[in-house]
Amino acid sequence: MKTVRKANLVLMFLVLTFIIGCKGKSETNQNVDELIIENYSEEDLYRPNFHFTPKKAWMNDPNGMFYYNGYYHLYFQYHPDSNVWGGPMHWGGHAISTDMISWTEQPIAIYPDELGTIFSGSAVVDISNSSGLGEVSKAIPIVAIYTSSKKLEGNDNWKQTQSVAFSNDEGKTFTKYENNPVIDNDKIKDFRDPKVTWDDDRNKWIMSLAAGDKIMFYESKNLKDWNLLSEFGQGIGGHGGVWECPDLFKLPVIGTNESKWVLFVSINPGGPNGGSATQYFIGDFDGTTFTMDKQFETALNEKHDYWIDFGRDNYAGGVTWSNATRKNGSKLMLGWMSNWDYAQKVPTETWRSAMTIAREVQLQKNENGYRLISNPVKELANYRGRKYKKENIVIKDDTKIIDAESIDLAKTEIQFNISNLQETKYTFKLSNHNGEELLFGYDNIKKEFFINRKNSGNTSFSEKFANKITLAGRTSTNDNLSGTILLDKTSIELFYDNGETVMTEIFFPNTPYTKLSIESKNQEFILDNIEVHELNFN
Repeated sequence: MKTVRKANLVLMFLVLTFIIGCKGKSETNQNVDELIIENYSEEDLYRPNFHFTPKKAWMNDPNGMFYYNGYYHLYFQYHPDSNVWGGPMHWGGHAISTDMISWTEQPIAIYPDELGTIFSGSAVVDISNSSGLGEVSKAIPIVAIYTSSKKLEGNDNWKQTQSVAFSNDEGKTFTKYENNPVIDNDKIKDFRDPKVTWDDDRNKWIMSLAAGDKIMFYESKNLKDWNLLSEFGQGIGGHGGVWECPDLFKLPVIGTNESKWVLFVSINPGGPNGGSATQYFIGDFDGTTFTMDKQFETALNEKHDYWIDFGRDNYAGGVTWSNATRKNGSKLMLGWMSNWDYAQKVPTETWRSAMTIAREVQLQKNENGYRLISNPVKELANYRGRKYKKENIVIKDDTKIIDAESIDLAKTEIQFNISNLQETKYTFKLSNHNGEELLFGYDNIKKEFFINRKNSGNTSFSEKFANKITLAGRTSTNDNLSGTILLDKTSIELFYDNGETVMTEIFFPNTPYTKLSIESKNQEFILDNIEVHELNFN
């Protein structure tokens, strides 16, 4: 790809030289002014400023996330010898951070073995050494539970079992448990992605395991011996593809003394805008069975959408950090910022894929029932640098808000508010001098949010990448619209209405975006306020 681009630039230069030699001075100057030739490296143009990416090779699902002794640990599905997904997957995939924003990549943690390649799973901090795998003289054991996946000879099926590995050096290195696998099953083809959590009410470990079109729940006292409890999901929610990467945890309801259990389930395909995505269910767990809340179940049956992110690029996003609950009871999570429809074709060669920003997940209740909200973790504010702030901006036609001379739009956090919404379409536009543009915003006539990346830059690598506009219905009935926008070179994350509706998408402009504007085709309106922070990173 780089070679072709360089050759095209040389050709353009030769053509320009020929034109200069054949035209008069004033006409020549005009052509030079209009033609801007730039050559960006893949690293400069596409490597994110503040989203985690591996230094090289392929990455997908986040795995084994836990917090211990001041560090957040992130493991991930990793193919160290290729920039596409492949058979010899590793847990990888390891990086550490003190704030979930700045990450330091570590050596590969868990390698394939005779049971197969290493698929997704989770890790827990075994504080009481319930597993007996800890060493008295060393740190509390970190116990990883993952899927061993071995391809069967003569067909495309996989033998998938659940295995355990443990670490006595705070997750740096792992030892495989000698009696692996700890859960076996010969009847289910897709049998993977164990997510383990501690049930504080019943003093036992609970595992959520994806099994084709359902989730199977197991219990254990020691993380090694597991008993099947129940199943959930057949015929419930989205079933456009296989269920994957579950997570079960309890959340307090904001402003009440009530708590509910939340179940995340990723699905591929079958997302609300095509390809992969993560849905959620809200209910109660009695130590054996997960039961949906009646009001939530009614709304789900009425085809209400419950997705943690309506954009096309947040998958396996139901992965929360173990041992990392906020004081207010909220959970912390992040997802893989891509989509299986095109993830292996995106125009980066050295590495492929990034993770979303870390997010704080909470549960609220209103007249429409329970709904999750998620927002960027507060730690991001520590990176704020230059600021632009303006109030009461009259928006007419295409009104420029800010350009790259004031703020670097490739590493930006934006908050805005619009009051007294009118029957019109509110369109934000990121653009560059090549005419490439990313459109996003809210259509108050149709009551839906949108992202349009059809003219965002390089879209030719996959016919599914920009084949349609991404849409999400608005759940709030508020007359005001507020939002947080995160921009990082090749990604946008949108958090509307205090995180009630979230949309994440990637894009690949051929030159950086240099202007943010807002467009109103039908009538003028007032942008009450906008605050833009440039984010500083080393």
